[in-house]
Amino acid sequence: MNLVKTAMLIAFMTALFMGIGYMIGGSGGMTIAFLIALAMNAISYWNSDKMVLRMHNAVEVDRAKAPEYYGIVESLAGRAGLPMPRVYLINSDQPNAFATGRNPQNAAVAATTGLLHRLSREEVAGVMAHELAHIQNRDTLTMTITATLAGAISMLGNFAFFFGGSRDNNNPFGFLGVLVAMIVAPFAAMIVQMAISRTREYSADRRGAEICGNPEWLASALAKIASAAGRTVNVAAERNPATAHMFIINPLNGQRADNLFSTHPDTENRIRALMAMASEMDSGGAQAPRPARPGSSGVPRTGSRKWGRGDKRGPWD
Repeated sequence: MNLVKTAMLIAFMTALFMGIGYMIGGSGGMTIAFLIALAMNAISYWNSDKMVLRMHNAVEVDRAKAPEYYGIVESLAGRAGLPMPRVYLINSDQPNAFATGRNPQNAAVAATTGLLHRLSREEVAGVMAHELAHIQNRDTLTMTITATLAGAISMLGNFAFFFGGSRDNNNPFGFLGVLVAMIVAPFAAMIVQMAISRTREYSADRRGAEICGNPEWLASALAKIASAAGRTVNVAAERNPATAHMFIINPLNGQRADNLFSTHPDTENRIRALMAMASEMDSGGAQAPRPARPGSSGVPRTGSRKWGRGDKRGPWD
């Protein structure tokens, strides 16, 4: 099913490229846009993960450089039955994280320094389990292709502004076509992001809670991340808004509502769903792995400690 969705997304993006190209430069512009779309589709499939990581200046780390962070990801990947993904760190005070890669064998997870500084081990485990759930559900290919192509479509608006107004081109719509392209292109990234169903976040929340064994860990993390994200600017994300849908919480300021134009579900709705899942698990109504034992996984046990209590900041240097 995800393969079909990805194919439909690529087809839609190619058609959108060609349509905007036609509005800017007529049949010649459409041909050029088609060739660009083909090249972008190939690049996106094989290299979109590297491009997104580079956009956010992510640095790969290993056990020696980030032993606790790396150990948590390694333990959770083992519990989920996934190959060990590459682990990256982003220098940003805003707590956030995302996963990328075309398949589980070529996947990567990235967390900001703000996430490791502000969250406890348990909360970090909940977040990384959510990202591993995206990898397991094979959401990451669609997410990374969307980020790359949506950013490229936005660039067409600039081409329309600088080159679309020439009288020598073959634009059949004249200035009206250029104007439409200039208006459509900046919103194309938003439209494509909305095309990616927000239900995948609920699915990843639930599967992530199953992987780490405690829905309250992720619920607590979501509350902290959402609170801090609105007060902290993520410079790289603001420069690359087409990647916003990849993060666990929208990194762009002022976009926390669960409305038509949001790339993420409302955080409070996600927390309520996780707490309902925790109640089901407490009552024996849901089957999920128990939280890992301390010392064996890098994730310490919290017992029945409620989210929001305990450590205010993570145990990271």
